[in-house]
Amino acid sequence: MSIQVTNLLKKYGEQKAVDNISFTISKGEIVGFLGPNGAGKSTTMKIVTGYLQADAGNATVCGVDVGNAPLDSKRKIGYLPESNPLYHEMYVREYLDFIADVHQVDNKKKRIEEVIEIVGLSPESKKKVGQLSKGYKQRVGLAAALIHDPEVLVLDEPTTGLDPNQIIEIRAVITQLGKTKTVLFSSHILQEVEAICDRVIIINKGVLVADDTLSNLQQKNKEQHEVLVSFQEPVDKALFENLQNVVMVTQLQTTNYKLQTSHPDSVRRQLLELSLQHNLNIVSLRSESHSLEDIFRDLTSSNQT
Repeated sequence: MSIQVTNLLKKYGEQKAVDNISFTISKGEIVGFLGPNGAGKSTTMKIVTGYLQADAGNATVCGVDVGNAPLDSKRKIGYLPESNPLYHEMYVREYLDFIADVHQVDNKKKRIEEVIEIVGLSPESKKKVGQLSKGYKQRVGLAAALIHDPEVLVLDEPTTGLDPNQIIEIRAVITQLGKTKTVLFSSHILQEVEAICDRVIIINKGVLVADDTLSNLQQKNKEQHEVLVSFQEPVDKALFENLQNVVMVTQLQTTNYKLQTSHPDSVRRQLLELSLQHNLNIVSLRSESHSLEDIFRDLTSSNQT
């Protein structure tokens, strides 16, 4: 396994920031690491990358124990922290040259040009880091994480500050990198995770609450399918009370309703029959599968205080 976390525990005083979590990630996987603010994502990432010591448990990267051999493990990791610390008075190439020296990169000039091209820094590469927009500063941080061609990438909110076009570009970079590297990244943009990850790990209050593929999570939560129906005329909510396989009915507007069900096809048929019986005009009728946003909310809000 490229990343293996076993019974990881980290306390701040009496508070357990990370509470006995375990997971493994294989080479070639792009895994989204999700959780509410304060859930323990950044703490876990700092432990995996060797920047923070665990109180119990251990993490290994490419077979190297992070706690026992932090320098050896760091050689295998490219890390973009959420804070993205940079030297603002350095020019972009000067900064990347410095980071390349830290990692003792061979043929560093060629490698610097390669990572500048990979992350799309070329238009701004002759500027000082401090002159860059927040989005381009993120690109500098990502270039620094890639400079030594690591086997594992740990990216904490890598698209922070990027505009929609830049997000798409960095998303493409991460997807390409995931073909040959292990990528663990956190993001609050759930659509982004859905777009590039087959698997997600969700933690809440330091506890692991989900570790599965998106398709499996959606299957497990299939009772949360939603059927959305819109009528041409106002409809009494009581009309839906006798529909089978409906968990809950929510009136969105006078003519719009949302029905939660585990049998969306059956509910759609019943709605069509209902419209014929009561001479109602359906404007639109569709069902939606459980989105990652819905799954995230269900898994984290149930444990909120």
